[in-house]
Order: sequence, then C-alpha cells, then structure tokens
Amino acid sequence: MIEIGTQVDLPHPADRVWRAVTDPALLARWFAGAEAVPDRPGRWRVGTAGLPGFDGDVEIGAVRQRAPELLAVRCVEGARNTELTCVLTTTAEGCRVTVRETLEQGDWPAGQGARREECYRQSLAGRLPALLDWLAFREVDLRRDSAAPTAVLPVALMAEVARPSSRGRTGWVVAGAGAAALALGLAGWALLPQEREEPTGAAPASPQARPTATPSPSRSATPARPTSAQPSRSAPPSRSPSATPSRPPTPTPTPVVAGPLDARYATVSTRVFGYTGEVVVDNQGGTPATGWTVVVTLPRGSSAAEVTGADWRQDGQSVTFTGPAVAAGGTQAIRFDVRTADPVTKAPQGCTVDERPCAGL
Repeated sequence: MIEIGTQVDLPHPADRVWRAVTDPALLARWFAGAEAVPDRPGRWRVGTAGLPGFDGDVEIGAVRQRAPELLAVRCVEGARNTELTCVLTTTAEGCRVTVRETLEQGDWPAGQGARREECYRQSLAGRLPALLDWLAFREVDLRRDSAAPTAVLPVALMAEVARPSSRGRTGWVVAGAGAAALALGLAGWALLPQEREEPTGAAPASPQARPTATPSPSRSATPARPTSAQPSRSAPPSRSPSATPSRPPTPTPTPVVAGPLDARYATVSTRVFGYTGEVVVDNQGGTPATGWTVVVTLPRGSSAAEVTGADWRQDGQSVTFTGPAVAAGGTQAIRFDVRTADPVTKAPQGCTVDERPCAGL
C-alpha cells in the first residue's frame, strides 16, 4: 500500500473550508474544475489533466461523508484506483486540513507520487487561502459601521468572480464593495508601524593614555679597585664527548571551542494578510554547529507554510525550525510564509536561536 498526503493549518473555520472543498464552482477556483458524469448519479469528473502528478482527468464518487469534518472519495484515473480522504479538525486559530490518498489498484511511476503530493500541498497552502479570504469578505456586512472585516477580497479575484451581469443595482453594489476594500487597505497601511532608522555615528574615541614620566638617570657608582690574584693552573680539558642537545617539545594545539550561534530576522515581503520572513543563522565559532534550534513566535491566529532551509513544526503560536549543521564561519538561511488575519502585523512576536534572542526584532 502506498500513501501520500499533506497537512496545512488555516485561519478559517471548518465550515468555510468544507464549502470550498465540496462546492464544484469553488473547487474549480483553487484546484480543478468538476462536472457531473452523465448517466452516473453521484459521480463527478475532475479536470486534473495537466496538473503535476496526474495522467489525466479523475472520476470521483463519495465513499464517506460527515460535514464539516470528513470527506472520503474513490478516485479512478485510467487503470489506477485510489481513495482520497480529507479531514477537517477545528483548532483555536481556525482549522487543520489533512489530505491523504491511498493507492488501491495500479501504481505510480517513480516520482509521480511525490509530484502529486506537492500539487496538493501547493493548492492547499497557496490558492485555497486566497479563496477563503474572499469567502470571508463576502460574509462582512458593509452597511454596519461596527462590523469588523474578517478578510479583504484580492483585487484579481474580485474582478473575476464579482463580475456584474447588468448595469443596474448590481453594478452599484460591486462598486461599493470595491470602495470599501480600498478604504480597508488604506486604513491598514496607515496603521502600519513606521520603521525607525538606527542612528549611525562614529564609535567614541578611546581615551589617550597618559605619558609615563622618564626616570632621571642615576649617578654611576665608582668602580671598585681590582684586586690582584695569584694565577692558578688550568685543568686539562676532559675528553668526554659533549651531551647531545635535546629536541624542543612539540607545542600542543589549542582546542577549538564552538561558540554560540547568532541569528537575525528580516521580513522579506508583505501582502494584505501575510508576509514572508527569513531567519539567517550565523556560526562565528571554529567548529560546525549541530543540533541548533530556532523558535519563532507568531501572533495568535497565524500559521506558517512554504518553509525552505530547515525542518519545521508548528505548535500553537510557536514554530520550531531545525536543520543541517552550520559550517564554521558559515550561515544557514530559513525562509517561511506566514498567513495571518491581522492586516497590520508583518513580523513575528519573537525569535530565538538556542534560546538566545535573534537580532532584527
């Protein structure tokens, strides 16, 4: 039995994610289009031809279903049969989506299973969150001043989905929604904290050392009168050989001690509901650093994804990174995407490397 799968945490409730997974019109916007198979009730054909890891379109039929927690479908793709399971688990920040596909008949050529798994991961962590933000935007009552928006509709998605069918009242509604989205974006920009420039100044000069006084020359003592001595007979030189000079001792090398690691954080890019962060681990010691740990603390309701440069896991607000040894004098860069429901926050709340704070925060 061969199984592939992926998992992603989303800042959206399970019922909203369930709708995006089971509604064919919404499924087409983040994964692939689906249409009912003629004369086969309950069967759908998903247009996966051309997606990485797929040989063609897949025909699916529900096996188990429990809204909004579990959906299991049997997939037929040529001579290959698989069972695809999607589990939605409610979390404090939203929900966790776990997708597993088990091969029941046929096989996957070398590398095809990995490409298929990567296709699921990119769809769940990239395109699905954009659609969920749009669904959250539609749930906002723009007529109430006290209503706080839960998401802002991406401009490209609004232009594609909310296309007016006439020039009547619908056009005014879409225009009002666009103006409200623009106002929310400007408000978020106005609330962004201004970056402060660190003052650059020359380092203070070290105090000059006081000149030491030159000692005054002392008077030389009068040499004593030499006393005469009786000449003594010198002893004849001995014929014993001179001792062989000893070899100088070999210096013992000073052991190289691994110093503590340093790390610095920087926000690489930003978007309305998220940003891309980077932590660079710096080893100034004389030996490779192994077993290091970087912990980034995210604001409540945020989730990490698309991590490169390290292995990682998220537990609540803490994201823990571990990776390969950092060579002496070398660095290791970790880059990750963060999704958040707060349009103002564009950096983590904290960052440490081996429990030492990172620079840049």
